[in-house]
Amino acid sequence: MSLGRVLLSIIFPPLAVLDKGCGSVLIVFILTIVGWVPGVIAALVILNKSEI
Repeated sequence: MSLGRVLLSIIFPPLAVLDKGCGSVLIVFILTIVGWVPGVIAALVILNKSEI
């Protein structure tokens, strides 16, 4: 997980997971609309899970 991805997930979480698939983007987008913090957490979890 690069520093650019982490910063992008903090600023606009759906954009950070754009290459992870439509489902991930949709989930993170909905969570970001509900609240910014859940969207950031979901984006960071998705980005961290793809590294493993």
